[in-house]
Amino acid sequence: MRAKRVNLLIALVAVMLFSFSCFCISKMTQTSNQLFSCRNRILEFKENILHLKNQTKRNHQQLIKVLNRMKYDVKKNLSVNLAEKTVSTLDENKTVSNTFEVLKFFFPHLRKAGRLYPDVIIGKEKTGVSLALGISTVRRGSHSHLKQVLTSLVSRMTLAEEKDSVVIVSVADSNEDYLTSVVDMITKKFKRQLKSGSLEVISIPAFFYPDMSHARQSTEDSQKLDSWQIKQVLDFCFLMLYAQPKAMYYLQLEDDVIAKNMYFTKITDFIHNISSNNWFYIEFSILGFVGKLFKSEDLTDFVRFFLMFYKDKPIDLLLGDIFRVKKCSPEETLEKCTERNKQIRIQYKPSLFQHVGELWSSFPITEQNSITK
Repeated sequence: MRAKRVNLLIALVAVMLFSFSCFCISKMTQTSNQLFSCRNRILEFKENILHLKNQTKRNHQQLIKVLNRMKYDVKKNLSVNLAEKTVSTLDENKTVSNTFEVLKFFFPHLRKAGRLYPDVIIGKEKTGVSLALGISTVRRGSHSHLKQVLTSLVSRMTLAEEKDSVVIVSVADSNEDYLTSVVDMITKKFKRQLKSGSLEVISIPAFFYPDMSHARQSTEDSQKLDSWQIKQVLDFCFLMLYAQPKAMYYLQLEDDVIAKNMYFTKITDFIHNISSNNWFYIEFSILGFVGKLFKSEDLTDFVRFFLMFYKDKPIDLLLGDIFRVKKCSPEETLEKCTERNKQIRIQYKPSLFQHVGELWSSFPITEQNSITK
């Protein structure tokens, strides 16, 4: 009887232990499930936070693009309105505000010349566009690439881009035969662009140029610039002043440089995606002064600086000088200043413009490698 009670007690304890074990296992399983569910919720929450962060970043970028586009449209509308007012003033008063008056400050021989303006050979004097592209051309014997250059520029624009731009060919050569040949070629090959006003040809008056007897006459006179280098500075300055009231931005090109595919679209997209409008100029090519983009509102300041030192340095070196004067501290090197001002002096890569031929440049006496990176 006693053994029977012991066995019953043992069985009861075993049942209780088994029940407790089952209870514990059940609780542990429930807790594990709760922990697993909690972990999933934490991961889901983390994923939602990351999604919201990415969405916020995308919204911020879109907002910047929209704001830049709004600023671009506002400036463009102001430019168009200003152009309309200028036309209205012309109709009423028969006068033109002359951006070339700044030249009289630097060249005394122009002060008695009256109204300064280029000889407009062909063009409708289009204004109120986004981009003006300036090409200065000179006679270079049998090596004329101007038709190829213009073809690359206009054929790689959409019709909308062509409508919102003007290409200005400035004949900076006193040779009448060359001027005639340029006019004949453009009137035959680019009739539609001339008719729409998206292409213009001007020639610089011979009386504009000062006496260049101070220029280098021989290689022994190494302290002076060659006369063509001095003239190039003056040619570009004249073209800049002519283009300034036409567009929001000005792009400097040369008559031996071709554009790459979609160059215009890439330029406008790049400008619109810049978060700050505080840039000094943008380099769309590493070739000297080629492919440099300026805000038209800043062109007069650039021209003034170039004209102060046009006898001393070529224009591409003067561009580096004005950057250093305006943006660099006296104690820092140009390399450190350039690194510090990457968002002001912006370099676009890869280059959107390429020299024609293997060894050729804007002037017959210079050579320049055509490879761009």
